[in-house]
Amino acid sequence: MKVIAAYLLAVLGGNLSPSAADLKDILGSVGAEADDDRIELLLSQVKGKDITELIASGREKLASVPSGGGGAAVAAPTSGGGGGSAAPAAEAKKEEKVEEKEESDDDMGFSLFD
Repeated sequence: MKVIAAYLLAVLGGNLSPSAADLKDILGSVGAEADDDRIELLLSQVKGKDITELIASGREKLASVPSGGGGAAVAAPTSGGGGGSAAPAAEAKKEEKVEEKEESDDDMGFSLFD
């Protein structure tokens, strides 16, 4: 990831075709070690390609990746006793009743629009 970040920094800085030495200089300036194999792999994969097109295609690929929870897994109660499921329901009701009072700006002594 740091090699990609160094590449993007070089491109944003105006160097449309950064070399391995450029990336090593950027990484070295922040004290990061440069992995020659990863630098060469990245440079071989992006050679001759426009960075904006690469970013656009990456966004398209990320859009197809599921990124939300489908549903929370709920633990099923064990059948050890008859009244075991009533206690969690009572706790949930207590939590709903207890609401924290929101702080208002009235007690600060001034209004933002005065």
